[in-house]
Amino acid sequence: MNKIVRIKFGSHLYGTNTPNSDLDYKGIFMPEKKDIYLGKIPKSLTFNSKNNSSEKNTRDDCDEEFYSLHYFLELACKGETVALDMLHAPIEMCEFFSDSGKEIWDYLVWNKYKFYTKNLKAFIGYCRTQASKYGIKGSRLSDAYKVVNFLQTQIDKYYSIKGCWDELPEGEHIFKVTDEKTGIRMYEVCGRKIQETARVEYAYEILRKFCQSYGERAKLAKENKNIDWKAISHAIRVAFEMKEVYEHGTITFPLPQADYLKEVKAGLLDYTTDVAPFLEKLIEEVEELSMKSDYPEKVDKQFWEFFLMYHVDNFVSYPFWV
Repeated sequence: MNKIVRIKFGSHLYGTNTPNSDLDYKGIFMPEKKDIYLGKIPKSLTFNSKNNSSEKNTRDDCDEEFYSLHYFLELACKGETVALDMLHAPIEMCEFFSDSGKEIWDYLVWNKYKFYTKNLKAFIGYCRTQASKYGIKGSRLSDAYKVVNFLQTQIDKYYSIKGCWDELPEGEHIFKVTDEKTGIRMYEVCGRKIQETARVEYAYEILRKFCQSYGERAKLAKENKNIDWKAISHAIRVAFEMKEVYEHGTITFPLPQADYLKEVKAGLLDYTTDVAPFLEKLIEEVEELSMKSDYPEKVDKQFWEFFLMYHVDNFVSYPFWV
């Protein structure tokens, strides 16, 4: 494997590690030219220090994952958190395996701003998913019930959602969207997407069960029970990172908010009165900043395609049959 860079990742990068935190590494490798020609480029290669992968990691364990340069650029162009976090890692967290590898990484880091867009959907989507999981806003459940009650009246009238499309309720958490790739219309209710061809009865059952489970989660959240504090802390971390990207054009590691994130992760704060309102407000700030930003709507993929072609030829210069 032609390694380019290996980066100390996870809690050690964020500054949220504890004495019991295991080690995580992310890296990039250049695929063999043979695999490039044959279209067999692996997306990633993983290495684990444990003998039993089903056991939980301890502080003595070490996980490594290396992305092919091709796949890393794909992740970065999509605005995936893992790629953007890697690009902002301090130099002391990086290990290089050749001068060519350092040259490639330095160029990526120098041009990381080219991955910034108004629509870093992977970031915002992840935050929204976690924020909605435990019923932060009562309006979310209210919107879901609005749709459930409407669909119940349509079951005997129409076979599919398409039949009553124009009459479907809309609201703060209810949207009608069209898939950019397929052109299929989707009805999105509280983060759940339903195709227009779906049966009315099917959609009704899906959303009815969602309301039931959502209400129960919201009730438990008020009692600080059954909350995935680790996932919530990650959502807040991502929102902090997004805010810094839009305000200052970078992400600082270790995170200045590391102490607060540790408290959240440990479940030391009240979810309903402290964490939930804070996360909701933070997400709203990020969404407002994204709309006001001067970043482009999309990443210039052609720029990165030329970069990739150049470095494939120069990094892997030996014949493909070797």
